[in-house]
Amino acid sequence: MDVFDRMLELSRDGFDCAQILLSLALELDGKSDPDLVRAMGGLSSGIAGGGDVCGALAGGACLLSYFAGRGEPDELPHPKLEEMYASLREWFDGYTAGYGGASCRCILAGDPRNRIQRCPMVVQSVFEKCFDLLERNGVL
Repeated sequence: MDVFDRMLELSRDGFDCAQILLSLALELDGKSDPDLVRAMGGLSSGIAGGGDVCGALAGGACLLSYFAGRGEPDELPHPKLEEMYASLREWFDGYTAGYGGASCRCILAGDPRNRIQRCPMVVQSVFEKCFDLLERNGVL
């Protein structure tokens, strides 16, 4: 099964954008963490459903941090993590410019059908961009 098909399957199972991104990352890392996936739900639909920062962008930042961030007291984040965050944000701003902005509110444009028409491509693009950044910076 390819990433897009798996993403659609997770969506059909009721997971939102940020949850899908971390679920895919966990699966590719050979792990399962329902608690982490559950926590990612707070980022979906514009952070707690508020329509603000797109959950795919927030989830993408979390995906980068999952692989390159700090998780233990004696651990250091990857030295390029902040640059990867900045690159993701800059890319996402350009990617969503046609929607009028990077918020869920802008991407959905008041039309719930856009969740089906636009969001899958946004999530897939964020996933691909994150893995490109991780690979280019020697994390993966």
